[in-house]
Amino acid sequence: MSVNKLRGNTQRTRTEEESVRPRFRLSLDWDSIFSSPKSTLAWGIFFLLAGIILEVSFISYIVTGLADQSIIDALGQESIRDAGRQTRNFLGVLGATFSHIFVYRWFGVGALLLPFVPILAGWKIAFGKELLPLTRATQEVIFYTLWVSVLMGYIVLMSNSENTMSFASGGFGYMVNVWLFDWLKWGSIIPIFFALFVFAVYFYDAKTLVENWQRKPEKEETVVNEAEVPDQNVSSDIPDVEMEIQKQPVKQPEYVSVSNDTYDDDIIIPRVVEPEKEEKQNGVHVLEVLNKEEFVKPAAIVSPPVVPVPATDLELELEVSSETLLPREVREVVDDEDVNASILREFGQYDPMLDLPSYQFPTYNLLSDVIDNQHEKVTQEELESNKTKIVETLGSYGINISKIKATIGPTVTLYEIIPEAGVRISKIKNLEGDIALSLAALGIRIIAPMPGRGTIGIEVPNKNRETVFIRSVLMNERFQKSTYDLPIVLGKTISNEIHIADLAKMPHLLMAGATGQGKSVGLNVILASLIYKKHPAELKFVLVDPKKVELTLFNKLERHFLAKLPNADEAIITDTKKVIFTLNSLCIEMDSRYDLLKEASVRNLKEYNTKFAQRRLSPEKGHKFLPYIVLVIDELADLMMTAGKEVETPIARLAQLARAVGIHLVVATQRPSVKVITGLIKANFPARLSFRVTSSIDSRTILDMGGAEQLVGQGDMLLAINSEVIRLQCPFIDTREIEDVCEFIGSQRGYDEAYALPEYEGDENSESRSEVNTDDFDQLLPEAARLIITHQQGSTSLIQRKMKLGYNRAGRIMDQLELIGVVGPFTGSKARDVMFHDLSQLDDHLRSMGISG
Repeated sequence: MSVNKLRGNTQRTRTEEESVRPRFRLSLDWDSIFSSPKSTLAWGIFFLLAGIILEVSFISYIVTGLADQSIIDALGQESIRDAGRQTRNFLGVLGATFSHIFVYRWFGVGALLLPFVPILAGWKIAFGKELLPLTRATQEVIFYTLWVSVLMGYIVLMSNSENTMSFASGGFGYMVNVWLFDWLKWGSIIPIFFALFVFAVYFYDAKTLVENWQRKPEKEETVVNEAEVPDQNVSSDIPDVEMEIQKQPVKQPEYVSVSNDTYDDDIIIPRVVEPEKEEKQNGVHVLEVLNKEEFVKPAAIVSPPVVPVPATDLELELEVSSETLLPREVREVVDDEDVNASILREFGQYDPMLDLPSYQFPTYNLLSDVIDNQHEKVTQEELESNKTKIVETLGSYGINISKIKATIGPTVTLYEIIPEAGVRISKIKNLEGDIALSLAALGIRIIAPMPGRGTIGIEVPNKNRETVFIRSVLMNERFQKSTYDLPIVLGKTISNEIHIADLAKMPHLLMAGATGQGKSVGLNVILASLIYKKHPAELKFVLVDPKKVELTLFNKLERHFLAKLPNADEAIITDTKKVIFTLNSLCIEMDSRYDLLKEASVRNLKEYNTKFAQRRLSPEKGHKFLPYIVLVIDELADLMMTAGKEVETPIARLAQLARAVGIHLVVATQRPSVKVITGLIKANFPARLSFRVTSSIDSRTILDMGGAEQLVGQGDMLLAINSEVIRLQCPFIDTREIEDVCEFIGSQRGYDEAYALPEYEGDENSESRSEVNTDDFDQLLPEAARLIITHQQGSTSLIQRKMKLGYNRAGRIMDQLELIGVVGPFTGSKARDVMFHDLSQLDDHLRSMGISG
């Protein structure tokens, strides 16, 4: 009965299972697809090729990434075929796209490590062997990819090379460093290397490595006496058996002791044969083996020959340990460095800003709001029209273009063209006037070729110019986070990027430009940049304004930022005689600073102030914190006309030597002629900035090249630094903005008086000229003086010929002109230097000397 029930239950179970099963079942054998030998090989080769393709495309991007940037951005607007023809990446559009994502947007050069993961995985899948442990290698690749990206981001951010080296860090590394910079500034390198240290400790088990290194000096032996082992334990088959030799450290020099719990039953212990008793079988070294039972028996515990320890070893150890006590006695000697270190621990570093602890930097609300007028931007119709006219004009002269690209700037638009092969660059350069005529534009400038790009640039002024406001420039993140010693904002480039320069590295700046082209505004922008970035304790200005109206707005900064001569009435220098005294006083200040640097054994001002802040220089020996000094001259031409050599000599001397001691010059002139910008001055001003000038000769005088005469004015300028010329649009700062900033700073508590320059008494000969007896002077002296000034030639023969005088009388008149300061001293065969360039100034000078006629 129970059997029938069992059979019935069995039949029902089968019936239920059959009812549950589907009538038709379509299944894929995924295991056979992925695990069959053919599929495994195919997948392995696929991953290998994928990794190699990624690596090749990433390496190619390092070289061609900048050229492919615009092509990747325009993928949605043009066909893949056109993009593929223009792409320079070795693997085309696909390689450029992957590289743009992984290298540029994400991980920078660290992305070069990522393709090793699919390469290692593909090798393992295809051939069944691991080149490296895949899991461990993947973890290392992930960490070092992120770490290298962050490290390169720090380098890019600190060097301010985001424009040229942004691919090195990628978006991830740069953003991480921006966040770290907000917290730690330059100290953000500390957590970066700390992360590497933590990874090395935990991933490579540094503790075990240290312990193994500490145990390394201990002697390890597994010596077993050969006489105690029977010969039947030696087997000729042992060389064919793979075995692991395990060494046991000898704890005592008399015998070897091995615990029974150390080994399992099936492990054999090798015995190393002594060198003189070592045997070879068929050319293979034979190791004699002991089984466990014989090894652990009392009789098997053998004593190796006891090697007596020489007494010299013990004496040597005692001698070394005794010498370790000597440095403690030597360190008890107290020197100046220990005194400085104790002072530093007690008082901390010297901070010059504590002299004005309540000083507040000017706020950006004092500057005008940025006005964004959309109708002033360059339209697409204007771009297309200019492009068509350029192509048609060049085509009419038989010059075909293979590619043209436009970059819109605030003042001009740069059209970069690539001519077809066989076209001479000089031929395009000669068509500058024809292109300007076809475009009906003023100030066409052709750059043939463009440095580092392999293209020819045509700069075309925009119909509606964009005004660059000072507030938008100073509030830029690059300027606010700049680590330059003397950061100055010069304007926006053609690609709308803020251009920031370090005046301390220039180290001097020579500016030129015709009247009304923005020269004075440029000076105000430079001064505002430094005021917004530096504390009064770190920077002082010496302002020279012969025009008397341009720099007087900064008078309110006298007790904060200005420096002047002792007992001077005004800090802004306008009188020519006081200018000469101030320039010579700066030379004295320069010499005294060099003496301080020599005593401190440093090479520049930054090192000196760092050493002083660390309290390693004693104020009792004359040392003090030295601020930067920036000399600003608004109109050099007027000084050269009125003073000549008396101004040129100290300016040239300061330009030659003063940069190492923190004295920097910003000199501006509206007349960049060779008489104003002499060769001695020009040679020491490697950084030159030119607004629009009236002729190409003036452009070559200031920039050593033409182009400044083609500028469009109103702040449009060319900056030449180290043979590189950059076109910039100077920011605009209004007079009211300068007044508000100076009022904000002047209303705060400042120093008791302006920064005092060394006193300069002047030349006694120049002061005694007013006491010269003029009764013996020739009656024709005033006429001869006017003749010299008119012809600008201090020659005796000129007086002879024009005034029809004899040589003796002409020579006496020339000596008298030298005595009253109209001409310079005798210089051999060359003509004498003429000290005046204007007849009205000569008349004033003659009247002051009591000479009439």
